[in-house]
Amino acid sequence: MTPADDGLAVHYTALELGTRVVSSDGEEVGKVVEVLDNLPEHIFDGLVIETVAGERRFVDAPEVARTAERAVTLTITAAEVAELGPPPAREAAPAKPLKRLFGRRR
Repeated sequence: MTPADDGLAVHYTALELGTRVVSSDGEEVGKVVEVLDNLPEHIFDGLVIETVAGERRFVDAPEVARTAERAVTLTITAAEVAELGPPPAREAAPAKPLKRLFGRRR
């Protein structure tokens, strides 16, 4: 796939879930399932993709060459995608003490 085929370039925040992910050697390697960022600082962190084999992999931001309307192009080959690790563990959501404090009693 060439950049002309994948549509217009889009900001990572406009990337749609399910967008095809293509390796640097032109193979479709999966679809976007999550876009990770450091929202307070507006920094793109990377993507979680589901590979064609159904596995979830983390693609770090420097490995993303282009985000476009119809495809994401990576800077790594399909063989390198196969070696990527799983997505980072999510941090537990902080407790909501005010909700407990002011919550309805039964």
